[in-house]
Amino acid sequence: NIFTCISQNVHVPVVTQKVEERKKIINGQYKCFEKMNRDQPYNKSGPYCNRTWDGWLCWDDTPAGTYTSQNCPNYFPDFDSTEKVTKYCDETGNWFRHPETNRTWSNYTLCIAHTKDKLKMAYILYYMAIVGHALSIVSLLISLAIFFYFRSLSCQRITLHKNLFCSYVLNSAFTIVNLITVVNNPKVVQRNPIGCKVLHFFHMYMLGCNYFWMLCEGIYLHTLIVVAVFAEEQHLHWYYLLGWGFPLVPASIHAVARKKYFDDNCWMSVDTHLLYVVHGPIMAALLVNLFFLLNIVRVLVTKLRDTHRAESNMYMKAVRATLILVPLLGIQFVIFPWRPENRLAGEIYDYIMHILMNYQGLLVATIFCFFNGEVQGTLKRQWMQYKTQWGQRRREHCSTRSTSYTATSITEVPAFMYQHDCNSEHLNGKQTEDSELVALKTGETYA
Repeated sequence: NIFTCISQNVHVPVVTQKVEERKKIINGQYKCFEKMNRDQPYNKSGPYCNRTWDGWLCWDDTPAGTYTSQNCPNYFPDFDSTEKVTKYCDETGNWFRHPETNRTWSNYTLCIAHTKDKLKMAYILYYMAIVGHALSIVSLLISLAIFFYFRSLSCQRITLHKNLFCSYVLNSAFTIVNLITVVNNPKVVQRNPIGCKVLHFFHMYMLGCNYFWMLCEGIYLHTLIVVAVFAEEQHLHWYYLLGWGFPLVPASIHAVARKKYFDDNCWMSVDTHLLYVVHGPIMAALLVNLFFLLNIVRVLVTKLRDTHRAESNMYMKAVRATLILVPLLGIQFVIFPWRPENRLAGEIYDYIMHILMNYQGLLVATIFCFFNGEVQGTLKRQWMQYKTQWGQRRREHCSTRSTSYTATSITEVPAFMYQHDCNSEHLNGKQTEDSELVALKTGETYA
C-alpha cells in the first residue's frame, strides 16, 4: 500500500506509532517465550549460550565462539528489515556484553545504517505517485474528450472504455487528495477524523472499480467473439452493475471489518489480512479475465483463420491490447509479497511497482485510446479535413484580396502588374509583398 509506505518513512504520528510498535514487540515476545518452551533442550557437546529474548528479537541456543544473525525487526519505521542483526556467543558460553554498559548486547546498528537513504527514497516515491496520478488524470481526460467529441467512435466497446477511464480518473483524484491531505499531514492522522476513513473507503471502492471494469472489457469481448459470434449489441446494464455496483460489496465489508477489528488511525496500516477482502476479489477478477482472454485468442486462432472474416483482425487488436493490460495492471497483487531482500534489488522493485501502480491511468489511456487504430484514423481524418478547410478559406481570402486590390488600382497601372497565382502565395508568403512594392513603384512612375 503506497500510503503506508510513504507515511511510515515521511511522517508518522507519534501516538499511532508508539501503539503499533508496542503491539508488535509484545506479540514478538509472546511468540518467543512460546518457542523457547516448545523447543527441545540443547543436545550438542561443549559450552553454549542459552536461548533468550533480548527485548526485540528471540535467539536460539548458540554454540560458544560463534556469531548468529537474523533480519532486523519491522517494529520501527526507520528499521530496514532486509538488514541483519548479529549476536555473539563468546568462548565461555555467555552472550557478548557491551563494554560500556556491561549488559548483554545485540548489534542492531545495520538496521538504521541507511535510514537517510530510505527517507530520501520515500520522498521520491511520494512525488512519483503525485506526478503519476496527475499525468494519468490529464491523459484520461484527453481520451474521454476524444471519445465524447467524435460521434463516429460511439459504440458499446468505446462505452466500456469511457467507464473504465472514468473509474481511473476518480481513483487518481482520490489518491492525490489522500496523499496531500492525509499521508503528508501527520496532524490529520493523529486526530483520526471520520473524513480520512471515508476517503479510504472510496479509494478502496474505486480500486475495485478499476479492475472490475477491466473484467467487463474481457467479458464483453468473450461474449462478442466466443458466445454470440460477433453479435452487434449487448445489454450494458449488467456491465454497469458489475463495474460500478459489485465493488461496493468488498469495499463496504472491508470498512465494517476494519472499524470493528483493526481500527487504526485513518486505516493507513497494511499489517492486516483484512485487505484481502478487497484484494481477493481483484485477484479473482484478474484470473477470470485472463482465462476469458486466452479463450478468445484460442477461438480467433482456430476458427477465424479458416473463415477469413474481416472482423477477426479488428477483434484480435482489441484482445491484444487487453491481454497486455491485464498482467501489467495486476502484477502488484501477484508478486507484492515477494519483495527482494537485497537492498538494491528492493529499491529497484519499489520503483517498478510504484510506476505500475501510479501510472496505470496513463498506461490505460495510451493503449486503449492513443494507440487505438480507430482513434488514430479518426484523428487523421479530422486533421486532413481541417487542413483542407483551412486551405480553402485561405485561397478564398487570397482571391478576394487580389480582386479587390486589382479593382482599385487598374486605372493607375497596367493590370498585368498585379496578376499572381494564389497558390504561389500560399507556398511563399513574401511574393505578395514584393508584387505590391513593384506596383507602388510603377504607380509613382506613371504619376
